[in-house]
This record gives sequence, C-alpha cells and structure tokens, in this order.
Amino acid sequence: MKKMSLRLWLGAAVAASAMLGLVPGASAQSYPSQDIRLVCAFPPGSGADVLVRYFAEKLKPIVKGTVIVENKAGAGGNIASEYVSRAKPDGHTIFVHAATAVAANMSLFKNPPVDVAKTIQIAATINRQPFMLVVDAKSPYKTVADLTAAMKTKGDKASYATAAPTGRIMGEIYKNVMGLKAIEVNYKTAPDSLNELTNGTVDFGMHDPVFSLAQQREGRLRILAVSTGERLAASPDFPTMTESGIKMDLTGWWAAMVPTGTPQPVIDQINKWFSEIVKSDDSKKFLNSFGGDPNIQPPAEAQKRFLQDIKDWGDYVRMAKIPPL
Repeated sequence: MKKMSLRLWLGAAVAASAMLGLVPGASAQSYPSQDIRLVCAFPPGSGADVLVRYFAEKLKPIVKGTVIVENKAGAGGNIASEYVSRAKPDGHTIFVHAATAVAANMSLFKNPPVDVAKTIQIAATINRQPFMLVVDAKSPYKTVADLTAAMKTKGDKASYATAAPTGRIMGEIYKNVMGLKAIEVNYKTAPDSLNELTNGTVDFGMHDPVFSLAQQREGRLRILAVSTGERLAASPDFPTMTESGIKMDLTGWWAAMVPTGTPQPVIDQINKWFSEIVKSDDSKKFLNSFGGDPNIQPPAEAQKRFLQDIKDWGDYVRMAKIPPL
C-alpha cells in the first residue's frame, strides 16, 4: 500500500509540474492548444496593421490553426502593452509591434500602465527599419538643407507631423541641432496627417517607412532622409539625417513579444516560427518594400537589447527635452 501510495503521489506531482510548465518540453508539446492572437497597437488599415496581418497569414499554415489579429489601439501603444502584459503567459497572446516604441513609452509617459521591463519578453525579432523625414511631393524641398532653410525663415509658424515615439524624438533632435522653432502636431496615426501634409497645413512629417514609402509610391509625399546611422539595404537611395548634418541613429526594430513568465519552450517555438517566416524570400521582399531589413536574433540577445533600449530612450527623451504625457 505504501509503495502504491508513493507511486500515486509521484504521478500526481509529475502531472502538476507538467501543468505548471516545470517539466522540460511539457508546455511545448501541448502548444498551441487554442487560437493564437496577434495584438496590434494601431487601428485596422494602419501600416502596423498591414505588417501584423501579414505575419498572421504566414503563421496559419505553420501552426495549422486559427490566428486572429486583435487591434488594441490608443495611448501611443500603451493600451496594447498593458493588454499583453496582463494576458495569460502561455504563448497564445503575441504582441507584434515595434519593440523600440514599447521601450520608448516608459519615458514618454509620466505614468505608463505597466513596467514593460518586467512584464514583456521578446520571443522573436522581425526587422530593422528607419523613420523618415517626409514633405509634400509638390513642395520645393528636395533636400534636408532646402527644408531647413525654409523652416528657419518661418520660425514658430512652421509645423510638423508625428504619430509615433520615434518620430517625436527624430523631430526634436532635428529641431535642436538646426535651431528650428517648428511646432509639433501629434496625430493618432500617420495616415491622419496626410491631408495636412499635402495641403500645406503642416510643413513636414517624421513618419514610419510603411506609410512614407506607400505615399511616395503614390506620388503624394517625398522622402528627404532616414533616421538610421547608416543606409539600410532596403532603402539605399535615401540619405541619412547624419549625412545631412543632423547626427542621429534611431533604428527601430519590430518583434514578437509575450508576457513575462511564458515558458521557455513556448518562447523557443514562437522564435522558430517567426524566424522561419522572416527568412523566406517573400518576407524579405515584403519587409524591404516597407523600408525594413530582415533581422533575426536569439530571444535572450533581443531581450538584452530591449532592456538597453528602455534606458537609451530615457536619455533620448531627456536630451530632446520632451515633457512626458
């Protein structure tokens, strides 16, 4: 009887450990066990939404199940960050967004709803991409020097559009280095600023490459420079802001993120899925078309970079003297 009781007790302990993800491989073996939800921090139709839905479609045949996109827009991405941070850490809720923006919000907001350094884990990296300085395609500005000269003349009557943290920092560094007095106009999404950019209400914009390249292809906007320290393979023809005399290296990077506490075998599985997609020729072409270079890093290395970005963006915000919202 005692031997039988011991066997039963050991069996129960192993089962309980497996349920808690303590037995190596237990979590991975049963994952995924339900629909996977990719969370997007911007509304349907936005550049971010296009990228998230691309990966949702590519994931479906790999996981052989349903992949749903959930748009949790608002508060500069904080709503989505909080939603994912409070989700069950089982790999079924994946935040596909710019890790740079998630890191930046810790300094751009006085009271961020969660401490992402403690609540968000990078599972896979997707790309590296610049932000872009854009103007109306009909404007006389062909170079950053042209724009700068005109904005100095306009003084505090000049204005520019932003819709994301990287754009805000890019704009502030540009103004500080060149001594401009242009007023920032912050929009909910980049497309919301298009009419004002093309009708002259605002003079220029600092926007993501998905929006900027699409509008350039349509002949509505002109790209003058990019925010990265060096030219990327995806957009080799665009000069950097540094080349134009405004030193900066703001390289955004997108990632698949999960709640902290997600079992390592599940994180490894997500990394394998996304790496497989990112390495494909289709994805390289897709990411290049939106100004990004494919980027694959191990989860531990990416997490270290994420934590460093949180610290770096604190420095950027202080340097640019941006008051937290």
